[in-house]
Amino acid sequence: MRMARGLALAGALLALVPGCGDGADGGSLTVYSGREQEIVEPLFERFQEATGIEIEVRYGESAELAATIAEEGGNSPADVFFAQDAGTLGFLAAEGRLTRLPQALLDRVQRPYRDPGGRWVGTSGRARVVAYNTEELSEADLPDSILDFADPRWKGKIGLPPTNASFQAFVTAMRLTLGEGRTREWLDAIKRNEPKFYEKNLPVVEAIAAGEVEVGFVNHYYLYLLREEQPDAPVANHFLRRGDVGALVNVAGAGIVTTTKRDETAQRLVEYLLSDEGQRFYRDEAEEAEYPLVAGIEPRSGLPPLDELQGPSVSLGALGDELERTLELLNEAGYTS
Repeated sequence: MRMARGLALAGALLALVPGCGDGADGGSLTVYSGREQEIVEPLFERFQEATGIEIEVRYGESAELAATIAEEGGNSPADVFFAQDAGTLGFLAAEGRLTRLPQALLDRVQRPYRDPGGRWVGTSGRARVVAYNTEELSEADLPDSILDFADPRWKGKIGLPPTNASFQAFVTAMRLTLGEGRTREWLDAIKRNEPKFYEKNLPVVEAIAAGEVEVGFVNHYYLYLLREEQPDAPVANHFLRRGDVGALVNVAGAGIVTTTKRDETAQRLVEYLLSDEGQRFYRDEAEEAEYPLVAGIEPRSGLPPLDELQGPSVSLGALGDELERTLELLNEAGYTS
């Protein structure tokens, strides 16, 4: 069943400078981006300015775009898939739709944050957190495990984005860690608590700030996006205990589509995303404050170091093969239609 149904490196980096590198494979790229435009457009603009390579971007949900690439097959116009999570990258890798990246490029990122088969690489990291309303709750009021939000005391107080790729990856990690039976029990218990569903993560934290809900299951960086618009918003992040299934550290990442006719140009974009400049963007300028993944680039001040965070013992590379069943389970449990 196809997911569509559910929905040397220094030399390479010199090629990013205008006039360097081969460039014989074309001066433009088509990127399918599951990353939101407001988040990644500045990176694309800087790449274009540095290289003169024009980028045409198709934005959408990561799962939908991955399914589209799979369905398009050899006719896909996509050169690069830039995804919000490892699960959708893993799906396309399993479908044979992503090409292997150069080892020098892969080695820029630690093993947990790249495909074991070398077909995609993480470009930034994010931790799953429970965002909460600081006027209604203190951090001491919050449990240390995501499982405890099944308690009826949270009825009517939870917000979450069931169609979002990061939420789906978290549910997949739960299935792989705890088994499908316990995951279904948790989903059913949360559903009995009458959560409010939102399309994406940012509306969840906005709803927390507005008092619509008291807690939300999101990625850590959406708090920073909220603060750009509402500096005094009564919202904070609660990091769950080390090893908890709700503390998954996932990645956004990129892969090159096998049918591209612009291999070198596509590789230059991925190289830029992993360059020091591309990685410092998350620390110094990006509103969302994701974690840089390249060694030596520290995260935004105030964030716990990445090596202090520990989610469940699950390989990000395994999420893709299981995504389709997760989509089915969420549909069966009444989270999607």
